[in-house]
Amino acid sequence: MSGAVRLDGAAPPTEALLVLADGTTFEGEAIGWWDPAGPAVATGEVVFNTTMTGYQEVLTDPSYAGQVVCFTYPHIGNYGVAAADSESRRAFCRGVIVRDTPPRPSSWRAEQSLAGFLAEQRLPGLTGVDTRRLTRHVREAGAMPAAFGPVAGPLAVDEAALKAAALGAPGTDGVDLAAEVTTAQRYTVGEGPRRIVAYDFGIKRAILAHLGRIATVDVVPAGTPAAEVLDARPDGVFLSNGPGDPAAVGYAADAIRQLLGRVPVFGICLGHQLMARALGAETFKLRFGHHGGNHPVRRVGTGGVEITSQNHNYAVVEGSVAAMDVTHVNLNDGVIEGLACRDVPAFSVQYHPEAGPGPHDASYLFDEFVSLMRRGA
Repeated sequence: MSGAVRLDGAAPPTEALLVLADGTTFEGEAIGWWDPAGPAVATGEVVFNTTMTGYQEVLTDPSYAGQVVCFTYPHIGNYGVAAADSESRRAFCRGVIVRDTPPRPSSWRAEQSLAGFLAEQRLPGLTGVDTRRLTRHVREAGAMPAAFGPVAGPLAVDEAALKAAALGAPGTDGVDLAAEVTTAQRYTVGEGPRRIVAYDFGIKRAILAHLGRIATVDVVPAGTPAAEVLDARPDGVFLSNGPGDPAAVGYAADAIRQLLGRVPVFGICLGHQLMARALGAETFKLRFGHHGGNHPVRRVGTGGVEITSQNHNYAVVEGSVAAMDVTHVNLNDGVIEGLACRDVPAFSVQYHPEAGPGPHDASYLFDEFVSLMRRGA
């Protein structure tokens, strides 16, 4: 797929439509990259993110694989894009929807515009969309598959074709998206005094930066057997964030089950859900997920409230984990945000203590992992 076509708001604007699986339609203008061979149709599950900054980190977070990100903040792209801010090797989401993109970025760090970044990443997008209306609809109807594309110009597609594509697009239930984003080969980062094996279910560079300060980190593919991890004699095992349905990643839960009690374990996001499932818990899909940098979480042990960065569509069913205690709770909807094992050295959180983007209220959790490794298994 060479010869990328950029429809980034150049005059005249290229009219486009977004059609949800329930038939709801939104008008906009095409930006980003579209397959020049046509027809230009992008599909994915639409979710909304409430962050005001950090759009590059969001778009390069592998946890968004299979999804189209709608930003609720109206102006996205103001400060451009810098390579140092990417959270992974490329953008894994299916597309981006914004209300407005500036004609040029304004920042001394900017290396390119958002439109240029989307074209480089082969990522389609829409601008000029009523994102407030779209967000309200997703809140009421739930996250759902959608299709979008230009309805004018050489790559035009009609509304009926978009609706058919939306109806035929798969959601995230039962799909092993971690296998699509994980590393193909083992690699090592950091120079800390301890040794950690980190499972890559869609790991972010901000997490690796935190871990690399406390340990030498061997990052391994999602399907790595527990025996291979234990052969490395690590001081601890880290379970990363990642996309999709934890129930579809049963092989990872099986490996984690064999590791618990043998080595200290710390999980974040998908890693949190997989550790819970390894201990017999159930998970469920949230109506529209948690995506943003301002979610309040209560720390049960102290009663303190942390403002957290979150990006997940699934959660652990309350009361389904007999071997773990709830350590953190979301104050918006009561969802479990943290768990700690009673009998083995292991704990996890649903949110992102490394932020990127977001607040750093919960960065202390990496220190708790160090303490856990000091005590050993």
